[in-house]
Amino acid sequence: MFGFFKKLLSPLSKKIRSLFAGPQNTELFERLEQIFYEADLGAALSLELVNKVRALYQKNPTLSPDDLLAFVKTELLQTFPPQQPTPVTFPHIILIVGVNGSGKTTTLAKLASYYTRQKKKVLIVAGDTFRAAAIEQLETWAHKIGVEILKATPNSDPSGIVFDALAAAKARHIDITLIDTAGRLHNKTDLMQELAKMRKVCQKQIPDAPNETLLILDATVGQNALDQALSFHTFTPITGIVLTKLDGSAKGGIALAIQRQLGIPIRWIGTGEGAEDLAPFDAQEYIDALI
Repeated sequence: MFGFFKKLLSPLSKKIRSLFAGPQNTELFERLEQIFYEADLGAALSLELVNKVRALYQKNPTLSPDDLLAFVKTELLQTFPPQQPTPVTFPHIILIVGVNGSGKTTTLAKLASYYTRQKKKVLIVAGDTFRAAAIEQLETWAHKIGVEILKATPNSDPSGIVFDALAAAKARHIDITLIDTAGRLHNKTDLMQELAKMRKVCQKQIPDAPNETLLILDATVGQNALDQALSFHTFTPITGIVLTKLDGSAKGGIALAIQRQLGIPIRWIGTGEGAEDLAPFDAQEYIDALI
């Protein structure tokens, strides 16, 4: 698994080692804060971390870069709470939400592939009725993965297709139902309210549904991802986050900023377009790859 994270992130260790190998002056910690901030750890966490490193260094000026990196890793790991697996009861309903271009539809397909490999019976629901291309994309994925898909005609009521889909999921004894939704701007109140309606429709069929609401966030948008998460969480409580496009050019620290400010667990992490380019998030391996 570590190899998966390793290919996603540009490690900070080289920058930090180089920094502490240079002149030990007052600018050192300012540059360290800049390194953390540019990695998208967020202003508050960057400053807090630098203050802790400064205090440690002042007490132990002979510490090696390896010792300092180990300290930083330990501090960052504490940002994440103990990881708890998501309980999966059947039928298990997962609502997929996110803004346009975040990788939402592709991530849904990757999840369908993951659960299929776990020998689960999967149903894909094409709830993005506003884009014919989104329905076609999911049809292609469903055929490739070998799972059922339920769709409606373009521009039909998305809540209606969700209601029918959950009825079908119960009748067909589906294990995992993945519901796609239209990508929407997080600052468009009317579209966000529609998500809340879809959630209520789910509960008419299955009282506990959706069991998970996953927000797909593009890691490359940096701190804007926090604004998106706050807005979506207001209209439909988010149970987990999927970070996409977290490749070598992305600012990998956004996962830490999200966890610190929102407290919403990161469930999955992904890159690429392949069906298997998705993995459960592991905080320890993530920090090892980041630093």
